[in-house]
Amino acid sequence: MLRSLFRISVVLVTLCALALPAFAQIGLLDEGLESAPAPIRKGEKPVIPLDTEDPTYNLWHTLRDFGKDPKREPGVINVQKYNMGFSWMGIPTFFHLPIALTPEDLKASQVEVAIMGAYTDMSGGMRGAQFGPNAVRNSEVYGGWGIVKTPHMHVMVDPFKEMVMADFGDAPIDIMSTERSVHAIRAFVRQAVEVKLDDGRHVIPIIVGGDHSLMYPDVAALVDVYGKGNVGVIHFDCHYDAGKYAFGHLINHGMPVYRLIEEGLVPGKNFIQVGLRGYYPDEESFKWMRENEFRYHTMAEVEDRGWKAVVEDAIKEANDGPKYLFISFDVDVVDPGFFPGTGTPEPGGLTMREATMIVRRLCAESNVVGFELVELNPLVDPTYVSAMNANRLVREALTGIAMRKMGLTEKHYLSPLTKDDGRK
Repeated sequence: MLRSLFRISVVLVTLCALALPAFAQIGLLDEGLESAPAPIRKGEKPVIPLDTEDPTYNLWHTLRDFGKDPKREPGVINVQKYNMGFSWMGIPTFFHLPIALTPEDLKASQVEVAIMGAYTDMSGGMRGAQFGPNAVRNSEVYGGWGIVKTPHMHVMVDPFKEMVMADFGDAPIDIMSTERSVHAIRAFVRQAVEVKLDDGRHVIPIIVGGDHSLMYPDVAALVDVYGKGNVGVIHFDCHYDAGKYAFGHLINHGMPVYRLIEEGLVPGKNFIQVGLRGYYPDEESFKWMRENEFRYHTMAEVEDRGWKAVVEDAIKEANDGPKYLFISFDVDVVDPGFFPGTGTPEPGGLTMREATMIVRRLCAESNVVGFELVELNPLVDPTYVSAMNANRLVREALTGIAMRKMGLTEKHYLSPLTKDDGRK
């Protein structure tokens, strides 16, 4: 059987090798091309142009006319009918928060954190990440909003009491083009970040995806506001996502890191990666990372040195660079036993206890100005576990940001009430 399969493979490879010259002779290969990705006759362009006259061409990012709404003063809008309710009640928004439709709403209500969705889903191979934002909106497992509050037990901080937050809706997405989408997402996120509060701070965006192509426009939007070289990135992922080639495309869910470095938006020395494992990056990729002065922590290093030592180094490095920090959290950095709902699962990842701790600490101990959670694909998880854990990771980020606002920035702060029973 194996011998037969081997013979078939040899025949197929030989036929492909023989076919290339034949394709070239009949004009199916353009000059200079080394392979035959699609039938391209001499003189033809390798893409079909878009019809810019199509009335639906820009429909995906055309805002409805807010001027037709009943007149109202700018500010957030609470769409819940009752003062309190259980998690399964009410109109789904992120954490049952009020909504903000415009930057003016953010400014008028002095919103400190704007949580938004971005349902990119064209560049991951497996579809389903487009349902990630609303899966998180619907993932509340704790009762209530309004008068019912639940502080984080580890630190006894309730971010929903300490900060003004709002659901900023979803970024515009062309569901047939990642290339067109990233520019609109960049403008959408920048629109929120540009809002300056009365105390001089800017709105902090939290973006729930969507595939990891989001990292490029999300980081770029922050750089547009804070300046090139002024935003560092700590990237949690089991893949390094700095691919250079993808069938002629320059952006997909495995390429945002390369785009950010190539365009000079983030210097390599200000890029930190945590959780790499499996079969990618390869040897050449590691060489590229070293040439660009990346700092990285693989799961091999965690096996060798232990998680605690890696955490301390990663947090120290996050604060050894620009004033501002962005956290990109790909859920596949977590072991698929905790997070089956993702398109690229890789065994041997972080536990949820490890992930929640480092996210909370980074947001408390660093000047985090943006956070994204990406690659949640609820369609491949028949349970509620992945969405619930995604919810928790966003809550950890919010808790850490609130802790920093409150001045609880000491190394691995834990409430005296919860870390021991007081008898020691």
